[in-house]
Amino acid sequence: MKTLINGLHHITALASDAQRNVDFYVGVLGQRMVKKTINFDAPDVYHLYYGDETGSPGSILTFFPYAGLQRGRKGGGQLTYTAFSIPTTSLSYWMDRLTGFGIPYSGPYRRFNESYLRFEDYDGMGVELVANDVDQRPGWDNGKIPIEYSIKGFFTATLNEFSIDKTVALLTEVMQHKLVAEEEDIWRFEAMLGGPGNYVDVKKSPKDVRALQGAGSVHHIAFATESDTSQLEIREKLLVAGYSPTEVLDRNYFHSIYYREPGGILFEIATNPPGFAVDESLVELGSSLKLPEWYEPKRSAIETALPPIVAEAK
Repeated sequence: MKTLINGLHHITALASDAQRNVDFYVGVLGQRMVKKTINFDAPDVYHLYYGDETGSPGSILTFFPYAGLQRGRKGGGQLTYTAFSIPTTSLSYWMDRLTGFGIPYSGPYRRFNESYLRFEDYDGMGVELVANDVDQRPGWDNGKIPIEYSIKGFFTATLNEFSIDKTVALLTEVMQHKLVAEEEDIWRFEAMLGGPGNYVDVKKSPKDVRALQGAGSVHHIAFATESDTSQLEIREKLLVAGYSPTEVLDRNYFHSIYYREPGGILFEIATNPPGFAVDESLVELGSSLKLPEWYEPKRSAIETALPPIVAEAK
């Protein structure tokens, strides 16, 4: 079978304050600011990308920080917890680090024979750190967190669903995922390449409240595809299966299609190329505001409207 979807690409969420968002993901979690750009549909709002050194697919968490946005609510029909991968030997380091920053956490818990910590960012977004010995990705050396303890990228993402049957059918029959583990009310699916960064966990939560979108909630989850050609192939499969994916949209750093899964969560299929080095060098990633060419004539007004932010490892 030809591989059309090969794991997670990125996850995009909402925030209420740009600087506090940067402080958490760069300052506390030690992620690299990979790209500082704007919401193409709302140019007075940043679009901030965090990830590993190069912004590899499967490492990228992005945010739209709307100033003063009311906090959302976790619940059914939502991606509730974004899990990052860390080395097993780093678990106590992260417990101490979170405590040092005054960030409450719970755990360690056990799930599928893995230990993990659970906490929230400054807007209440659910975050997990999953300790494991199988992830060979190098992570990002930010000069503050020892590289042997650093976050390597995504591990999995948890989708809370009132009913799972149709979502499971989408994942397995159309999106090339296979069931690899099951525990109580959680089912783990793996994309074709397998391993950390290629999992998605579906949690059956029939008694959940309905999720409300706001600061701290995930806007969409994106799955990776290798090329424009493979994206069109998976788009055709979605159409045949009765879904309504958008036309291909140019996001500068990847091309995207969007559609709703049966439980209401927004899915995206994003291409791996062209990547984040198309408009700045690897060394300079995230250091300056990047705009799509159609917004360049308005750069002065856009920069004036955006609040200044400083990305500093701590």
